[in-house]
Amino acid sequence: MSTRLKPAEVINRYYLPHPVARTILLVHSRLVSRRALAIARALSYRGQNPDLQFIAEAAMLHDIGMIFTNAPDIGCHGEAPYLRHGIIGALLLTDLGLPAHARVCERHTGVGLTATEIEQSHLPLPKRDFLPETLEEKIICYADLFYSKDPEKLYQAKSIKKIRKQLERFGSGKVQIFDRWMAEFEPECCR
Repeated sequence: MSTRLKPAEVINRYYLPHPVARTILLVHSRLVSRRALAIARALSYRGQNPDLQFIAEAAMLHDIGMIFTNAPDIGCHGEAPYLRHGIIGALLLTDLGLPAHARVCERHTGVGLTATEIEQSHLPLPKRDFLPETLEEKIICYADLFYSKDPEKLYQAKSIKKIRKQLERFGSGKVQIFDRWMAEFEPECCR
């Protein structure tokens, strides 16, 4: 990212006039980034080759679109439904010449969304699959599940039990994806 904008520059471009949202975004993204990088380093020791620099950058930018959504409890006073923050972020990052980072934005909701789920639930998203595919996308998506943007719980990692319970509302298949990722990324949590 040396010849293009750094994550801090991108964040400041949209968030400097919004100190509450900026603080929440920075704290949340740093926590996600820290966990994602720890996972990536552990995978490197086990013979995989995740792109650590990309993970650090994309984890910091995965929620960049939230400022344009209507989520006043986290300092965001836009007009779009919060669920669209990933799509909005993807558009912003694509315009900045960061298409791989944009993919993380649009694919990090839960453990991913399918076109069928979007259509059946009448979600305000384009009717196509938004599933993490690359190792880096999956690592960031997984790490994001552990942290809320709720100002009261910002610094608290969610328990595995709580994450499973939240995902269960969307079907057992979502929990199975999470469990698969946990076994791959943090096998010590499965013991």
